[in-house]
Amino acid sequence: MRTFILGAALSLAALPALAAQCGNDASGFERWKRDFAAEAAAAGVGQRGLQALANARYSTRTISADRNQTGVRYALDDFIRIRLGSLDGFAAQARQRLDRNRGFFQSLEARYGVPAGILLAIHGMETGFGRNMGSTPVVSSITTVAYDCRRSGFFTPHAIAALQMVDRGMLSANQVGAFHGELGHTQFLPGNAMRYGADGNGDGRVDFYDMADAMASTANYLRQKGWRPGESFQQGTHNFRVLDEWNAATVYQQAIALAAERIR
Repeated sequence: MRTFILGAALSLAALPALAAQCGNDASGFERWKRDFAAEAAAAGVGQRGLQALANARYSTRTISADRNQTGVRYALDDFIRIRLGSLDGFAAQARQRLDRNRGFFQSLEARYGVPAGILLAIHGMETGFGRNMGSTPVVSSITTVAYDCRRSGFFTPHAIAALQMVDRGMLSANQVGAFHGELGHTQFLPGNAMRYGADGNGDGRVDFYDMADAMASTANYLRQKGWRPGESFQQGTHNFRVLDEWNAATVYQQAIALAAERIR
């Protein structure tokens, strides 16, 4: 297993100042792509990434999802029922996966200090253990929200990262993900994928659509965010607060912690 330190390749603070003009509908997207290509090239994006940008399409599904976000406002019991079905049923599915690959998860805990229960709870919560990793082309969705004026500053570095991932063979130009460019088994944004990506299966590359790589990357992310090996992760602890780095919704964090406790 090998951790790829890619932060130097993607210094978000070092990206060029925004020059491409953002917009609020599809009318300016093609012009924005042409301007953004110059920024991407200046940030080191090569020919494959630039071609992926040229082929990107304005994603109306992404914009619809972004405009209609309401946030997580469920009570914990309702959230668990909607997202997991039940804690016991969800944990039973996760334990089956743990039992099939216990040595692998033990190696991750030895390396990063993050227990299997946490990793499997995230995997199940994000994509149903890999059954649903999204349906929107990543490059189109992430460039759409980078172009959109609402949060262009936030998503622009992730758009650059997605194009760099295409260059490096970490992401195919037409690979699908979630509506805001989240990708792989645990739904990393591209900038985080570049920064925290880890080789979990030992093949010398990082592929977030490979379960082993995604699990190693998730463990690496949490450890780099301050996870303390061997300590509790229940509500009120330091490790529970680290889960806020993964998802800011308290009910999400609570569900992860409760499920992980049952997966052990």
